[in-house]
Parts: sequence; C-alpha cells; structure tokens
Amino acid sequence: MSLLLSAVLGYGLGAIPFGLLIGRWTRGIDLRAYGSHKTGATNALRTLGARAAAGVFVLDVAKGVAAVLLARLLFGGDHQTEWAAALAGVAAIVGHNWSIFIGFTGGRGVATSAGALGAMTPWTLVIVLPIVVAVVWRTRYVSLGSLTGALGAPIVTAVLAGLGVATVPAVAYALASGMLVTASHADNIGRLRAGTERRIGQKEQVGSGG
Repeated sequence: MSLLLSAVLGYGLGAIPFGLLIGRWTRGIDLRAYGSHKTGATNALRTLGARAAAGVFVLDVAKGVAAVLLARLLFGGDHQTEWAAALAGVAAIVGHNWSIFIGFTGGRGVATSAGALGAMTPWTLVIVLPIVVAVVWRTRYVSLGSLTGALGAPIVTAVLAGLGVATVPAVAYALASGMLVTASHADNIGRLRAGTERRIGQKEQVGSGG
C-alpha cells in the first residue's frame, strides 16, 4: 500500500500543470495551442518569454524533488524507502507528461525528471548537467541536450552504483526516466534527423490576448 501511495503521490505532484497555469496567468493563453503544444519550459520560453519559462522550469523541477522527498518521508527509513522514492519520481514524470488535470496532455518530463534525479543521486546530476549544458550551448538544440541527459544518466548512475556512490533503485530510476524522456522526444528526434528542429532562441508568435 505504501508503494502504491508513493506512486499516486508522485503522479499527483507531477500532474500539476504549472506551464499551463503560468501561461494563463501571464498571457491569458493555453500553452498547448502554440509551438510544440507542450507545457514545459522550452515551449514556455518560445511562447511566454524567459521570466515565465524560468518559473515553469523551477516549479517543474520542484515537482520531481518533492515526489522523491515525500516518498522517503512516507516510508521513514524502511528498507523499501529508495524503491518507493524511485517509483514516486517515475510517477511524477508520467503525471507531468500525461496530466489527468488537462486531459492527459503535458510536457516532455525533462525538468521533472532532472529534479527527481538530483534527489535520488545528486552526483549523477553533477556529472551529467554540464554535459547537457555544453551540448545545448554548442548546438542550440534543447532537445538534443535533453536526449543526451536522458541517455547518459543511466550509464553514469550505473557506474556510480558500481563505485558505491549510488543505489540500485537510483539506477532503476535513471533508466526508467531516461526511457520516458526519450520516448517523449520522438517527434524531436524525427526533426533532428530531418534538420528541421528549431533551435533555442526562436520565438513563437502569439497575438495580443492569445
């Protein structure tokens, strides 16, 4: 029951559509009607601007962190604590990508997965994040950076687990979250291969009042 509760809690936190809410509060628009039709920080950046996008990013990261920390609090040191935390983190990504509150739509899960990853295995994030930033900086493709992080995190976490720095549940989380994030970028992968993917900095045109 506690594992189930952790999953439900994680999903509920992840399903809070901060991108949609901020879009409505700041511009009076539904973020899903523009750009990639996603509710994450990248689409918010193109559609709402840097300040709103920063808010979306921070809040989406916080969902992942909160899911893991609350699951740990729920178990209170039980031997299954880290598995519950991993499950809650994965559930938060599922909630973000397929939110029950907005018709099972949402984002791609990058920020939420990063938040949970940092809470599960901070050293993985320390190693992977500079690589992701470098890829985005060099290519100007946020999606390519996100995919690099999603594919690299399980490998780094597995190595850290072998060194005794990370746990087996953290490896399982990194693998599951990486698969979810990669799957959510299927359309981006197609555009990257076709050379039609939009680079960071390209804006989405939004008329007055949406």
